[in-house]
Amino acid sequence: MTDETHTGGCLCGAVRYEARGPLPDVTACHCGQCRRQSGHFYATTSIAAERFTLTEDRGLKWYSASETAQRGFCGECGSIVLWQPATRDRVAILAGSLDAPTGLKLARHIFVADKGDYYEITDRLPQHAASDAPV
Repeated sequence: MTDETHTGGCLCGAVRYEARGPLPDVTACHCGQCRRQSGHFYATTSIAAERFTLTEDRGLKWYSASETAQRGFCGECGSIVLWQPATRDRVAILAGSLDAPTGLKLARHIFVADKGDYYEITDRLPQHAASDAPV
């Protein structure tokens, strides 16, 4: 693990976090839940939960969208910030909530079988029908 530390948070600052160590490149999730919550699709990276710290959580609210995950957002400004599986071993961080520079790039698309009908994915990155099955 490197010494690198990434910081980020919501629009108003009521949710702030720190992620210690390297982050994997960004995954775009086109599933129906991500699209409904964000208005388009989620773009996330992730980190092991033990390397993630909330430095400000006064605005943090969690919504359990399913039995398998919860979604973290700011109850004050509405920013979507986090996604966490029920196992709580990892934390997915919405890429747009990271402070720049991130050094990250978009790496793949998942749940493309669920994508909105109003756009095409044309970037030639790997596409998966579900979370890990290539299209």
